[in-house]
Amino acid sequence: MFELFIFHLHLLAGLFAFTKYWQKNGLRDGLLAVAVVALFFIVGWSIAGTLANLIYPANLINTSFLTKEAFGLLLLLIPESIFFYLFFIKDSSR
Repeated sequence: MFELFIFHLHLLAGLFAFTKYWQKNGLRDGLLAVAVVALFFIVGWSIAGTLANLIYPANLINTSFLTKEAFGLLLLLIPESIFFYLFFIKDSSR
């Protein structure tokens, strides 16, 4: 359940990045922004999943909200939110 919420947040982030760069610079830059979001998500999820397997205690009972996969996605959400803020939300044309 929690994983689905985080996946939807990534979908919204990709749509936001596409729309922002599509309106400013055209279709090519919009697609490139989506590719950057997808690349960061794929690489980050593999690293965060490995870290989650090392950190997550083995004796902890998995609930429907917090599993190893959800913990890995939660670990990924922290650096991704910083990345999205710096590269997609913050206006660099000051």
